[in-house]
Amino acid sequence: MDTTTTSFIVESLTKAIVEHRLQPGAKLVEQKLADQFGVSRTLVRQALYRLSQNRLIKIEPARGAFVAAPSEAEAKQVFEVRRMLEAGMVRAFVATAKASDIKALQTHMTQEKLAVQRGDVPGRTELLGDFHVRMAKLMGNEVLAALLLDLLSRSALITLMYQSSTAAAHSHEEHEAIVKAIKARDAELAVELMNAHLSNVEQALNFNPRPATL
Repeated sequence: MDTTTTSFIVESLTKAIVEHRLQPGAKLVEQKLADQFGVSRTLVRQALYRLSQNRLIKIEPARGAFVAAPSEAEAKQVFEVRRMLEAGMVRAFVATAKASDIKALQTHMTQEKLAVQRGDVPGRTELLGDFHVRMAKLMGNEVLAALLLDLLSRSALITLMYQSSTAAAHSHEEHEAIVKAIKARDAELAVELMNAHLSNVEQALNFNPRPATL
């Protein structure tokens, strides 16, 4: 891979954040990163902007870029709102889903499983989150999809930084159970499983991870 590309810088910094070699709140100095990667500050700036779009970092005027630091309180609020929205979404999806919609979710399950098995942390985080947005899009509800996208971008950062590999595997298994209930047209069970899934993800978050060795 060409180490001078913006994508490589984004991937490298994402990995450092996930592995806690860059801690929440750490300042990212453009010149220092440019020297480290052997590139111009312009490329670094582009990479930081992309990371800010993914909510992995925050860019503060006149202060610079910092690794985002979602709090435990913010995580609880995010998951509380998601439970409110997604219980209704699952119930509606069971009532309206076509066979092709369910097949699309099953295909998504295969992609999730592969990402979890190969230890692709950014990939599995994206796919585990996109499962929820996918359902809204299959329903044709763009307003709900947009709301979930914003919540999922917050959740993705939280799970990316604080979810273990074991918890990610459990999330995939819970998604499979939800899809199975949807296929059986069991709305009550699907809603129960979705609520339990979101609660399990929240409870499994580790907000005091041991920093990785640099």
